[in-house]
Amino acid sequence: MEAIILPVALATTAACALINLWLAFRVGIVRRSEKISIGDGGSERLTARMRAQLNFAEYAPIVLILIALIELAVGTVEWLWAVAVVFVVARILHPFGMDGWRPGRAIGIVLTFLIIAGLGLYAASIPFLSYGEAETIELIQTAG
Repeated sequence: MEAIILPVALATTAACALINLWLAFRVGIVRRSEKISIGDGGSERLTARMRAQLNFAEYAPIVLILIALIELAVGTVEWLWAVAVVFVVARILHPFGMDGWRPGRAIGIVLTFLIIAGLGLYAASIPFLSYGEAETIELIQTAG
C-alpha cells in the first residue's frame, strides 16, 4: 500500500462528512415529527437544529482547509491530529447545546474559535518562519 497523502485532513474530513450527515438527519427527524417540509414553521426546536447544521457548515470548511494546507506545508505532525480530534468533538458537542445542554454549545463554539485562531495564526506564520528554507518544487510535464 502506498503512503496516504494528508492523512489528518482525510480522516478529519471523513469525520466531518459523517457529522454533517448526522446533523441533516436530526433536522429531518424534527421536520417529520412536526410535519414541516419547508422553512422552520415557527418551531424553535427545528430552528435550533437547522442553526446547528448551518453553524457546522459555516466553520468546518475553513478548519478543514487549514488542516490540509498546514499538513501539506509542514507534514503530518502529532499535534495536528490532536487539534483535529478536538475540533470533531467540539462540533459534536455544539448541536447538543443547541438542543438545550448549554455547556455543549459553549464548549463547542469556544473550542472551534480557538482552533480557527490557532490554525490561522500558525498557517500565516509558516511562510515567514520557513523563509529561505523552502525548496522549490518543479512540475514535470509528461508527454502524452
